[in-house]
Amino acid sequence: MDIHNRVAIVTGGASGLGLATVTRLLEKGARVVIFDLNEELAKKATQEFGDNVTYQIVNVTNEESVIKAVQHTVEKLGSIHICVNCAGIAPPQKVVGKSGVMPLENFKKVIDINLIGTFNTLRLAAAEMTKNDINEESTERGVIINTASVAAFEGQMGQAAYSASKAGIVGMTLPIARDLSSFGIRINAIAPGLFHTPMAESLGEKVIEKLESLVEFPKRLGRPEEFANLVVFMIENEYINGEVIRLDGAIRMQPR
Repeated sequence: MDIHNRVAIVTGGASGLGLATVTRLLEKGARVVIFDLNEELAKKATQEFGDNVTYQIVNVTNEESVIKAVQHTVEKLGSIHICVNCAGIAPPQKVVGKSGVMPLENFKKVIDINLIGTFNTLRLAAAEMTKNDINEESTERGVIINTASVAAFEGQMGQAAYSASKAGIVGMTLPIARDLSSFGIRINAIAPGLFHTPMAESLGEKVIEKLESLVEFPKRLGRPEEFANLVVFMIENEYINGEVIRLDGAIRMQPR
C-alpha cells in the first residue's frame, strides 16, 4: 500500500514504539490519528508534528471509547486505511510470590489491555476499511499491524499475564488474515525484543547494560525507529500477510 495521503490510526501513539511509528508514517505522507489515554503526551505530539496529526483520548478496552474515536476519524478524514496497535502494559508479577498469589484481576487487566484492546480496535478499524475503494493498481483496502513480543515465545518469570496476552496476538494473526482476505485487508504482527522505550529507560543504566548483553547482535537495545521502519515495510509490501516477524537481534530470553 502506498502510504502517502492514507489515513492511519496508531494506538499508544503518544510515546515509545507508537510515537516512533507516528513519526515515520507522517514522514511517508500519511495523515495520522493518535489513540492514547495520555492526553498530555498526545497533545505534545500533535503540537510538534503539525496539521497532519490529531489525537483522540481512547481507552482501547472500552468498546464505546473506540467506536467514538473511529467514527470521529472517519468523519474528519473520510476513511481508515492503516491501523497500528501499540498500546500495552507489562507489569511483572509471579503466579505465586512473596506477597502471595497473583490477584485474578491483575491477570485480567493485562489481557484486557494488550489482547482484547488490540482486537477491539482492529475489528472496528477493519469494518471501516471494508468500505474503502479498490482500483486496478491495488486490490487492498487496508493494513493492520499488531504488536506482539518475544515474550510470546520465551516468557520470563513474572510474565505469565504478559506472555499470554502477546501469545494471543500471535495466535490470532493468521485466522484474522483469513477472515479479512475477501475484503482485501492484510494483517501482520511484530514481535519486538528489548527496545529503548520510556519503560526500558526507567530500569536504570546497569539493568540496561545487562539486557544488552543478552542480545546476540547488535549488542544493544532496539531503537524505536527500527520498529517503525518495519511497520512501514509491512504496509508497503503487499505480499506480507498473516505473518509474525521477530525484531530482536536474535535474542532468546532467559528464565529471569
